[in-house]
Amino acid sequence: MVGQNQTFAEGASINIPPLFTVENYPFWKNRMQIFLEFVDRGIWDAVLNGPFVPVNIVNDVQEPKPFSQWTADENRRA
Repeated sequence: MVGQNQTFAEGASINIPPLFTVENYPFWKNRMQIFLEFVDRGIWDAVLNGPFVPVNIVNDVQEPKPFSQWTADENRRA
């Protein structure tokens, strides 16, 4: 089988994400997690939990805060 011989054929680099084929999903998932965490730990957190979007509360209604108004702490979490 081609998939078995090409486990590391493409995407076996810190600069290139792992290559996905149907046969190697469990292996690919672990490699993709490692790759994304290497780029930035917050990326994997966003994959699991969704993106962080700070909000303003106006008249008891939550509205997304414009990026230009984010604080330094909110920028670190994004």
